[in-house]
Amino acid sequence: MFSERTNWRLERNRYTEAIEKARARGAQLLDLTASNPTRVELRYDSAAILDSLGSERALDYDPQAKGLLSGRHAVAEYYAGLARGQRDVGSNVSTEDSGTRDKGIDPERIVLTASTSEGYSYVFRLLCNAGDEVLVPKPSYPLFEFLADLQDVKLVPYPLIYDHGWQMDFPSMEKAVTPRTRAVVIVHPNNPTGSYVKAGELGPLNEFCREHGLALVVDEVFLDYELDDAAHASFVWNREVLTFTLSGLSKISALPQMKVAWVVTSGPENEVEAAMGRLEVIADTYLSMNAPVQWAIPALLEQRHDIQKQLLSRARNNLAELDLRLAKQSACQRLVVEGGWYAVLRVPVTRSDEELAIELVDEKSVLVHPGHFYDFPRDGYVVLSLIGEESEFMQGVERVLEWVNR
Repeated sequence: MFSERTNWRLERNRYTEAIEKARARGAQLLDLTASNPTRVELRYDSAAILDSLGSERALDYDPQAKGLLSGRHAVAEYYAGLARGQRDVGSNVSTEDSGTRDKGIDPERIVLTASTSEGYSYVFRLLCNAGDEVLVPKPSYPLFEFLADLQDVKLVPYPLIYDHGWQMDFPSMEKAVTPRTRAVVIVHPNNPTGSYVKAGELGPLNEFCREHGLALVVDEVFLDYELDDAAHASFVWNREVLTFTLSGLSKISALPQMKVAWVVTSGPENEVEAAMGRLEVIADTYLSMNAPVQWAIPALLEQRHDIQKQLLSRARNNLAELDLRLAKQSACQRLVVEGGWYAVLRVPVTRSDEELAIELVDEKSVLVHPGHFYDFPRDGYVVLSLIGEESEFMQGVERVLEWVNR
């Protein structure tokens, strides 16, 4: 009766069952996996957010396939702000590109979507026939598997390798590409490794895509959350190959409930024009964005200035305290993180990561993400969220280290 694309394993895994049992018996769990910014004790400007949704203009139906122009202008201004405050991804950006960057992004190159997931679906539909392939990083967020299944796209992983920091493995990418490969997904910075594309990687990445006729699909939802005090620029100014840059308010303004995201298209002009014509038809078919939130986009983007300060302060403080505690022991090591909301710990392989996570729930009442959740290639990794309330985070870390070092 049902399609093969939805033939997923729907039963709860052992880790989920362990959490449910712990909560059923009344355990007070310390959550080191918290990723919902609306539930980690941040201070929001509630009045401004709610007022932004009350525009009388929302009573008029004005279906614009790419989204209301006012919202797209606000997104373009966001990138203009990044251009004024950040350096280039790489050093091979021409003077002409720099001038274009300083002028901001053309709103006509922006398509508003209800989520980055929807943005991915638009781009996958644009680029791929059923059975075509997309290269995705490993480790990375598991959502890709479901998005690909729903779009009849095959994911082919390429590894990120770790050697005093995360790096792209171009030889492995060359081995992974086939005549059916259509695009390379980049997560900048990656979730959960927190690694940005390096300046020296941009040129080889663009050359790889040109050589094989591939587009770039770049997820930048965590772009603003730099933990290494370096500037990492957006791919929206990449002119070398056809590039689709995805982001949204879920992370930029820590407002996942508002369901506002976008796709920015850049690259060679003839390819951008062809892509935008088709993307507009795809977006016009769904018209998924509602009017109140579109009119609210300028005000909601404005919220990023305060909320990002809170989140960056929280993440940096938690990271610093984590490092202090790690320095007092020898069993665990934190891997280098440059941006985002997560830290990866390398732990002794005495059991599977899932078994370790279950034991931490059962015996220490602490939640961590096992590495296999993010498709780490082997056991020995756990992932911690850095945005949890600081005292709870520290209590949880103490329990994790006590358990691992026992």
